[in-house]
Amino acid sequence: MTRNLNQGQNGMFHALGVSEAGLEKRLADTVWRGQSLRFLQDTGLAHAHVLLGDSGQLLRIPKQSQVGLDPEPHLAHEAICFQAAAPSLVTPALHQVLPVSPALPRGALVLDYVDGVPLALPEHVASLSLSLARIHCVDVPQASHQRLSLPEDPLVSMIQEIRSQAEFLARAGLSADVQARVQGQLEFATRLAGLDERPPESLITFDAHPGNFLVDKQGAAWMVDLEKCRISYPGFDLAHSTLYTSTTWDMNSYAVLAVDDIAYAYQSWEQAFGARGADHRPWHVPLRRLMWLWSTTWCAKWLALSSTAPGPDGGQSWSESNNENALNAHVRDRAKHYLEPAVIDAIVSEFDELERLLA
Repeated sequence: MTRNLNQGQNGMFHALGVSEAGLEKRLADTVWRGQSLRFLQDTGLAHAHVLLGDSGQLLRIPKQSQVGLDPEPHLAHEAICFQAAAPSLVTPALHQVLPVSPALPRGALVLDYVDGVPLALPEHVASLSLSLARIHCVDVPQASHQRLSLPEDPLVSMIQEIRSQAEFLARAGLSADVQARVQGQLEFATRLAGLDERPPESLITFDAHPGNFLVDKQGAAWMVDLEKCRISYPGFDLAHSTLYTSTTWDMNSYAVLAVDDIAYAYQSWEQAFGARGADHRPWHVPLRRLMWLWSTTWCAKWLALSSTAPGPDGGQSWSESNNENALNAHVRDRAKHYLEPAVIDAIVSEFDELERLLA
């Protein structure tokens, strides 16, 4: 057993109810028995990761449920996400589900460890678009399709999610000016719900920001975080992978894309997706606006809720106690930045320019 937790990691794992001794005991009856444990840097709000010696696998340990489920159903949901995306060959293979137990209060997944480097944009735009297209082209089995389908029209569901998060704009202490800017864009985007047409649906990740990708030695971009998979519109992933609020989120993959680079990403995806790629083109910018609204209102939600204690139900929790201090400081900085009036205005102005380039 490698005992190499720093002070921040000790606090985080203690808050999660996880210990090295407990993990060692839990793994004793698995093929990973006796493997040294290396606790990886805390880089995400939803999971902690522990490398299992030289096995080529790691533990993915939930900190909370971003989809609002209790630990057992959440773990089953994550497993379905990884299984559904597996045929794309650009997501880590799932080896085993470790059920909820005293040693793992939220359970864990054992996945392949992807040996790669952070995505570099715009250099890896084509690789990113190709990987997303491969995920979007997956023929999801009916049983999984039903589990990952939203209870309502994906467009209506997205607007409802945004409206729910927008309620936190005032609670986050944002100015009336910022609130008006965001609410104005939401009212504009909401008009889409009244249209009869809808874009084609497929499996999407709904978390395709560049920090969730690693590039291997062959140049393939691997999507390593699939907790939010759903049956919806690929345009949400295309937006999430190229919006300013995404490309500047993770410092390891930080980039500010020019609008020409963004247009190239969409065009590369259409080509990789195949003959039906062009069918999505009229929806690229409208869905981009919605994805930005989702991300921006989420920032307000996090700012409003991060200082609260974890909830007793084991579902969604944005408490800072789940994370190391450095990660909390980073997220706070990004969230406040994205809610600055100048940033909002710059992103909104980009929509018009992109629409012209994609016409």
